[in-house]
Amino acid sequence: MALLPDLGTEIVIPVCAVIGIVFSLVQWFLVSRVKLSPDRAGDSAAKNGKNGYGDYLIEEEEGINDQSVVAKCAEIQNAISEGATSFLFTEYQYVGIFMVAFAILIFLFLGSVEGFSTKSQPCTYDKEKLCKPALATALFSTVSFLLGAITSVLSGFLGMKIATYANARTTLEARKGVGKAFIVAFRSGAVMGFLLAANGLLVLYITINLFKLYYGDDWEGLFEAITGYGLGGSSMALFGRVGGGIYTKAADVGADLVGKVERNIPEDDPRNPAVIADNVGDNVGDIAGMGSDLFGSYAESSCAALVVASISSFGLTHDFTAMCYPLLISSMGILVCLITTLFATDFFEIKAVKEIEPALKKQLIISTILMTVGIAIVTWTCLPSSFTIFNFGTQKVVKNWQLFLCVCVGLWAGLIIGFVTEYYTSNAYSPVQDVADSCRTGAATNVIFGLALGYKSVIIPIFAIAISIFVSFTFAAMYGIAVAALGMLSTIATGLAIDAYGPISDNAGGIAEMAGMSHRIRERTDALDAAGNTTAAIGKGFAIGSAALVSLALFGAFVSRAEISTVDVLTPKVFIGLIVGAMLPYWFSAMTMKSVGSAALKMVEEVRRQFNTIPGLMEGLAKPDYATCVKISTDASIKEMIPPGALVMLTPLIVGTLFGVETLSGVLAGSLVSGVQIAISASNTGGAWDNAKKYIEAGASEHARTLGPKGSEPHKAAVIGDTIGDPLKDTSGPSLNILIKLMAVESLVFAPFFATHGGLLFKI
Repeated sequence: MALLPDLGTEIVIPVCAVIGIVFSLVQWFLVSRVKLSPDRAGDSAAKNGKNGYGDYLIEEEEGINDQSVVAKCAEIQNAISEGATSFLFTEYQYVGIFMVAFAILIFLFLGSVEGFSTKSQPCTYDKEKLCKPALATALFSTVSFLLGAITSVLSGFLGMKIATYANARTTLEARKGVGKAFIVAFRSGAVMGFLLAANGLLVLYITINLFKLYYGDDWEGLFEAITGYGLGGSSMALFGRVGGGIYTKAADVGADLVGKVERNIPEDDPRNPAVIADNVGDNVGDIAGMGSDLFGSYAESSCAALVVASISSFGLTHDFTAMCYPLLISSMGILVCLITTLFATDFFEIKAVKEIEPALKKQLIISTILMTVGIAIVTWTCLPSSFTIFNFGTQKVVKNWQLFLCVCVGLWAGLIIGFVTEYYTSNAYSPVQDVADSCRTGAATNVIFGLALGYKSVIIPIFAIAISIFVSFTFAAMYGIAVAALGMLSTIATGLAIDAYGPISDNAGGIAEMAGMSHRIRERTDALDAAGNTTAAIGKGFAIGSAALVSLALFGAFVSRAEISTVDVLTPKVFIGLIVGAMLPYWFSAMTMKSVGSAALKMVEEVRRQFNTIPGLMEGLAKPDYATCVKISTDASIKEMIPPGALVMLTPLIVGTLFGVETLSGVLAGSLVSGVQIAISASNTGGAWDNAKKYIEAGASEHARTLGPKGSEPHKAAVIGDTIGDPLKDTSGPSLNILIKLMAVESLVFAPFFATHGGLLFKI
């Protein structure tokens, strides 16, 4: 028996979640102490003399009490916040309609498995016992789908709120030095990370306990119904990621092409009409989209692990503590990330620009090392020393140390993927410097080098994923893979904090430029932003790696649930699925890229129109019409997110119903294998181009200075590369990992229906 009694589990999980929520509120309070109202700073400096406001007097020459600057920052922040909120509300209206429709669909499909009968049925895996009817699973799956969807939407929305709250505060703190600004940006990221991790855990845990009131000892049915939670989380993430990605990149590409390339004005210049839309886009794409996306991954890996465990010895012997092992790992993750965050904000202070990136990298390393210890504690206190795991029809004996290794393999693979991504996208290393160097001869060589870099950056992450799959599958079958994915996501709070830090500092730079702050402040925010670019790429690497593992675990659960003993590639049914599945990521990427292209086209025309027709705009005498550009982005992204979303959501339903479960298993395997490659290469190519441009602009080394100041020929070539890379790294790349997971989790939820009624074409 495990050391931790069931009562202990019932206390530990909610307590950890509440600690996470409290910690994020404390961080939010600390951020809110930076004031955005201009009048108070002067008075308090006089009253307090030294304590608290001493640094105001020193920096008087920076114009720290320049009230117009503070007021301007507040005004710009307000515009960004309003734009982001109105966009998300519009998006959620459409998504809400979809949610209701899809919930009805889930109910009808799953209810029809036994013709809507309310009698108890023999269980799927143990025909002697009686289980709750399929109608109950249909109803509860629908409820958990809606819960997952609402939690996912909430995660994204709260993240966006805190980011738009913190961006101007980061700008104002940059007047006191780079360290102060870093702490504000990082704390705000932590608010989002902890809220999301704790919310996801708490809602899932409460849902399980409420469902248990009805299901009682039928755990197999209970955890099958819980899979809807993962489906809800990810389907919202898909629309958030695709819609947000199209929004942000239409604005970004439009602003860059006209502003930088044609008009030679700096990035984020207030004369540029698309500049507010661009900054809003960072929040809806990178923050709201990313939040929903990682929440989805987290929900699904928990669901996959729980489904497999419910038909293993944990579920058969009704060992609640061992059953909640995935949730206990996440609880431990919250505590570990809490300690890790303190290392960045309280234990060490950042004084110089060059300390920023190492500080963020240390976050990853510290959280991984501490988590390894944490997993060991959880494994030895919560698991029996030996147990069995369901492995395609047989029960496989597993020791607890083997499960510990499975989780660790996932955790460390995540770190490796993070660092490889960093090597290929940070301008401190040779790959990006080579790309920057190739700009000497124009945009074409830049594009060639960038693409080559992206393809090359796939190699090591794929080996890392392959090794973790092999190790975890050998030790603990499908359950091993599910907990490896959980291991990778166990430090999600820190990962998200680092990730949300990027767009916040990006916005802070934009606000500094628009408020006309001094050159020195803009340099500080640029340094924060360059580090943020790399960390955003690391975050995407994590998301893609975990998506691959999660989707494989879900695939295993699907195959078990649909009662397929082997998936044989040599049967034509499976092979056609495989080849079509491998094509889907290309089709999906084509849709999202084209959407960005056509939206950017509209944006470019609008920006050009304003520059040509508004008198005095270039001289800075007239204000541009920001609202029209925001509207173009909003309309385009709402309209364009529907076809890619429909492609992903309908494919499993159509394939499963018409061709049956074997073909569907082929489609899932194919999309997983090809999607991971495209996703990694796309996001790294885009990240490298972006940082090559930053490398030339910053002119920090001798080599960078030979490539130009802003506006030189190599710099223009770099801007073109960056613009091509934008939709790659922020729209199609990150959305692909949702495609991979979503199709797998959807197939798992509908598996009972496909197993009974699927394959209509082959039945004729």
